Amino acid sequence: MTKDFPIPPVVFPPSGSSPATANVQQRRVPTAPYQPPRSSPGSFSIPFMPSEIGSSVATSTPAGPFSGTISSSSSFGRGVSASFEDEEPLLDELGIHPDQIWKKTRSILNPFRINQTVHKDSDLSGPIFLYLALCLFQLLSGKIQFGVILGWVVVSSIFLYIVFNMLAGRNGNLNLHTCTSLVGYSLLPVVILSAVSLFVPQGAGPVRFVLGAAFVLWATRACSNLVVSLADGGEEHRGLISYACFLIYTLFSLLVIF
Repeated sequence: MTKDFPIPPVVFPPSGSSPATANVQQRRVPTAPYQPPRSSPGSFSIPFMPSEIGSSVATSTPAGPFSGTISSSSSFGRGVSASFEDEEPLLDELGIHPDQIWKKTRSILNPFRINQTVHKDSDLSGPIFLYLALCLFQLLSGKIQFGVILGWVVVSSIFLYIVFNMLAGRNGNLNLHTCTSLVGYSLLPVVILSAVSLFVPQGAGPVRFVLGAAFVLWATRACSNLVVSLADGGEEHRGLISYACFLIYTLFSLLVIF
C-alpha cells in the first residue's frame, strides 16, 4: 500500500530577475535590540544608597501627571532609632526577669524563713534553669537523665495539683502553673545535693543517704510552706501536703544517690 507524501510547492523567481537578486529580496534586515532611553544629567533620579537616602533633599519632579515633591528622608532614620529606644529589653519581652529569679532562688536557701511574697507571681524561667542545672550535674556524674527529670517534674506538678485540690475542695485556688513554679524552685536543694555528690565517692553509701535525707527535708519544708502560704485552705492540710512533697523530692534524691 503506497503512502502519499506532501510536496511543498516550488516558487520560481519572476522573469527577468536573477537568482542572486531573488535571495537578496527574501532576506530580512535585522532590527536593533530595544534600548531604554537614557536620562539627561539634569533629570530626576531616585537615591538607592542609605547615605544618599539620609542626605537627600526635597526634589520636584517635572510637570506631568505624576508631578509632585519628594521631601527629605532624614527624619526616617530618627524615627527608626527612636522606636528602637522605646522598645523593652529582650528578656522582658520573653517574660524572663533575672532579678525576680534571683530573689525567689535566694528565698529557698533559708528553709526556716521563706519569703512567700516573691512567689506570688509564678514563672517557669527559674524552674527551667534549675532543671538544666540538675541535668548538667547528673551528666557530670555520668548519668544522662534529661528526659527522666523532665518527666518527673511534670508528673510531680500534676500530682501536687491534684492532691491539694482534692484536699481543699472548692476552696482550692492553686493552679497548675503555680504548682509547677513551686515544685521547680523547691528543686534547689536537690540541685545542691547533686553538686555535692560529685565529691562523695560511690562507696560511701551511709554518707550519701544522710546527705540525701537532709536535702529532702529541706526541699519538703520549703515547698510545703510555699503551698500552704500561697493557697487558701492549705493550713488545715499541712501534714498531707508535706507528705506529698516528701514523696516528690525523695524520688529526685534517689536519682542522685544511686
